[in-house]
Amino acid sequence: MRLWSLHPKYLDAKGLVALWRETLLAKNVLEGKTKAYRNHPQLKRFKKTDSPLDAINFYLQVIWEEATDRDYKFDKSKFVGIETTPVIPVTNGQVAFEVNHLLNKLKVRDTDKYNEHRFVVNYDVHPLFALLQGDIEAWEKI
Repeated sequence: MRLWSLHPKYLDAKGLVALWRETLLAKNVLEGKTKAYRNHPQLKRFKKTDSPLDAINFYLQVIWEEATDRDYKFDKSKFVGIETTPVIPVTNGQVAFEVNHLLNKLKVRDTDKYNEHRFVVNYDVHPLFALLQGDIEAWEKI
């Protein structure tokens, strides 16, 4: 499971669909609907919020918006729209790690998307996250 800190606009088609599916799984975990992945490190930052379900619903909402902009037909009924944006901190070290990880995937999977994003200087994070200085997050599996 990879719940990217990066804005979903950087993902290729395969990555965006995978993110949607993996985030729906994460939502099921947070709702207590599955025993699998309960202790997955990617969920730690959501669980630390005052409302993990609001956070995951907002995360899904942004993915859905990106998919809609690309004319994909993701099912909007799979999440609850959130008006107040929750905020989770993420370090610039984590974002740099994810950028490198994503570019390596794109280099193999989608060279056009790779060439489109490989020279970006400041990558946008998903609007759920607030960028701060720091190393790779402790929950990240390297």
